[in-house]
Amino acid sequence: MRILVTGSDGQLGQALRAVLEPDHEVLWGDLPDLDVRKPTELRKLALGQRPELILHLAACTDVDLCEREPERAFAVNTRGTRNVALAAREVGARMVFVSSDYVFDGSQSRAYQEYDTPAPLNQYGWSKLHGERAVRDLVPEHCVVRTSGLFGPGGRNFARSIWEAQRRQSVLRVVCDQTCRPTYSRDLASALGSLISGGHLGVFHVASQGAARWCDFARAVVQAAGGEGTRVVEISSDELGRPARRPVHSVLATHVFEELTGGVLPHWREGLAAYIRDLRAAGEG
Repeated sequence: MRILVTGSDGQLGQALRAVLEPDHEVLWGDLPDLDVRKPTELRKLALGQRPELILHLAACTDVDLCEREPERAFAVNTRGTRNVALAAREVGARMVFVSSDYVFDGSQSRAYQEYDTPAPLNQYGWSKLHGERAVRDLVPEHCVVRTSGLFGPGGRNFARSIWEAQRRQSVLRVVCDQTCRPTYSRDLASALGSLISGGHLGVFHVASQGAARWCDFARAVVQAAGGEGTRVVEISSDELGRPARRPVHSVLATHVFEELTGGVLPHWREGLAAYIRDLRAAGEG
C-alpha cells in the first residue's frame, strides 16, 4: 500500500517506521517540506503521489502553548487536518487521524467509551475535536484513533522531562489529580499498523494497559532511572498553575480496539521499562 505520513519526524512517526516500511511504500513528510497549513502544496503532493492511505500525525501538541496561542492550535490541528482530509478525499485515499483523550472533560469516573460525548476543557482539546469532525465529514473511509499520555524516543514528553529532572533535582513537584493511561509510542505504532492492515474504520480508543496519576508515573520513572535520592511531592493542578485546564480523569476504554483486532497493548510499566532502555542505549543515562 502507498502511504503518506504527515508529522513523520515526531515520536510516533519515528516509531511507525519499523511497523510500516517492511510491508508498505511510505512517503514520510514533515516540516519544512510538508506543512499541513498550506492546502495548495498538500493537494499538489497528494495528486502527484496518489497515496492509498494518509496517516495524519502532524499536530501542535503543546497544550499550554495552544491555550496561549489558540489561532496557532486551530491553524494546525483543525484547519491543517481539514486540508489533509480534503486532499485524501480528492485522491480517494483512506485517512487515519490520531487524536487525544483531551477531547473529554474528565468529569466521569468510568473510562471513556468511543460513543461518549466530547466536551474539551482547553483549546488543544477543541482543536483536536474539530479536526476529528473534519475527518468524519470529509473522508468516507476514515479511522480516528484517540490515545493518551504518549511517551517514547524522538520527542519531548512527560517521562523524558522527569528522567532529566531527577538527575538535577532532589524534589519534583508533580500533579496528583490527573489520571490517564500513559502510552508507549512503539506500542501505539504497532496498534496503528494493525488498524491499517485490517482496513478498520471508525473511532477507536487505543492506549497502554493501566491507568496512572502523573505523580505515580513520575515515581515509576524515578525508580527506573535509579534516582533513589529524588522525592516526588504531590501537588494539585491549581498549585501547578498551568494556563490550560486538564481533565482529572481522561482514562480511555479500549475494548472496541481489542475485540476487533484481537490485540492488547502492554502495560505502561512495560513500555516505560522499554523507553528507559531506549534512553540508556542512546547514551542518555
